[in-house]
Amino acid sequence: MQRFAALLDNLLLTPSRNGKLELIAEYLRETPDPDRGWALAALTSAVDFPAIKAGTVRGLMASRIDPVLWTLSRDFVGDTAETASLLWPEPEPVPLEPPPTLGEVVTALSQTTRASAPLVLASLLDRLDTPGRYALIKFATGALRIGISARLAKVAFAQAFAVAVDAVEEYWHGQEPPYSHLFAWAAGTAPPPRTDLLPLFRPFMLAHPLEDETISLAEYVAEWKWDGIRVQLVHVGGETRVYSRGGDEISASFPEIAGALHIPAVLDGELLLRGSAQGAEAGGAASFNALQQRLGRKSVSKAMLAEAPAFVRLYDLLILNGEDLREQPWSQRRARLEALIPQLDPVRFDLSQTIAAKDMDALAEIRASARDAAIEGVMLKHRQSPYVAGRRAGLWYKWKREPLLIDCVLMYAQRGSGKRSSFYSDFTFGCWNGDPDAGAELLPVGKAYFGFTDEELRFLDRHVRQHTVAKYGPVRETDRSLVFEVAFDSVHLSKRHKSGLAMRFPRIHRIRQDKPAHEADQLETLRALVT
Repeated sequence: MQRFAALLDNLLLTPSRNGKLELIAEYLRETPDPDRGWALAALTSAVDFPAIKAGTVRGLMASRIDPVLWTLSRDFVGDTAETASLLWPEPEPVPLEPPPTLGEVVTALSQTTRASAPLVLASLLDRLDTPGRYALIKFATGALRIGISARLAKVAFAQAFAVAVDAVEEYWHGQEPPYSHLFAWAAGTAPPPRTDLLPLFRPFMLAHPLEDETISLAEYVAEWKWDGIRVQLVHVGGETRVYSRGGDEISASFPEIAGALHIPAVLDGELLLRGSAQGAEAGGAASFNALQQRLGRKSVSKAMLAEAPAFVRLYDLLILNGEDLREQPWSQRRARLEALIPQLDPVRFDLSQTIAAKDMDALAEIRASARDAAIEGVMLKHRQSPYVAGRRAGLWYKWKREPLLIDCVLMYAQRGSGKRSSFYSDFTFGCWNGDPDAGAELLPVGKAYFGFTDEELRFLDRHVRQHTVAKYGPVRETDRSLVFEVAFDSVHLSKRHKSGLAMRFPRIHRIRQDKPAHEADQLETLRALVT
């Protein structure tokens, strides 16, 4: 546990990507099993202890620390784990047991229940120093927030054992923490894990944002970038699984899709819902807002299956009847996919069509005119590109449509996490429900926590502190004095929000200190943009 605590501290204090990679790689090389596997699981958010939540820590602290001191300290520090690790009283007498290993911690936390969790957690905290307690709480609650993505952890794993990161990505899925078989393969003491016996996830090929608009359409093909959720369908041994972009299985949320593929294959596509008759003219897909009602459900009712049927618009074909096609160029994979389409259920599958354009100028005009609810932009794929994991320069590009803009008023702010735990960086903003000069109220329409520079963050934090009019737990309400120009991809009707509207991907585009709040936009302006 102490070595893991040192790793977390060093990662937090190391700004460079290469520095973080070296720290993780060194830890993985020098730490024995199973501790290194559990640390890797924590870094990739693959470990979970249902009985331990942030509320468990707060309740535990309330029984040992003056509640006013705890509240004030937590508000000042901005992080529950850090506050608890600093305030935890030293045990008397000093425990005779040595600090627990990460493996011991996993064993103890895995066996605990909601009722026994406080006692188990307290006994572990008593055996640790301040850095160890911080690491334990972060590990137990699954809230590391140290700026390490799953991809970065996998790159560090590859670097630690001098193996190809593509191979790590390929073998990763299907392995369970603490990844003993994966470590044995990387160390050269065991064969690679099998990937052909189960319907396992394969890493997606991703695209770079388009920066050079002079590329040749003789080398690249254009197709629509649909606004659903990217999915992978895998059928092996009579079983079909549906995976999200992050490799999470979502078959239960979309059983009609899982039940529609009966051919041994691995398919890449966009999961969408059938739209209205009007939507059918522009591709037959409903907006992402409709799709959100299905996401995360462990079961789906017959009524929902009938009212919001799902289908997959196919992009690519990775494996067919045991033949791996990923090394073949896009043009050949596309031909194989087109030949496969007639064998698939037309209710559940169709093909993402390419866009006919003579050059990039013509494509730009087509892209600019696309405001269908289910279109997010354009994809450009090199005709000779293999299907490789992650982003590779020069192969695939995404060219999103230009964002919509609207002026909103800052209403509420909350502190961020990690490096932003001391700053108010999560902002809720609203539009006027009518004429503000006639007494109209502001209604929240969105929340954003990015789109501004570090200098602008300091300004916003200072503004929130100086213009607070009320506090609601961690949330501060501000006076109605600061205007944001908010960029967003689309807006949809929503019964869950008081304004009746929900923005898609809102972000702060500009801080409009020059604009008085009463000149911000009204809800009618936003409603006119509903797709």
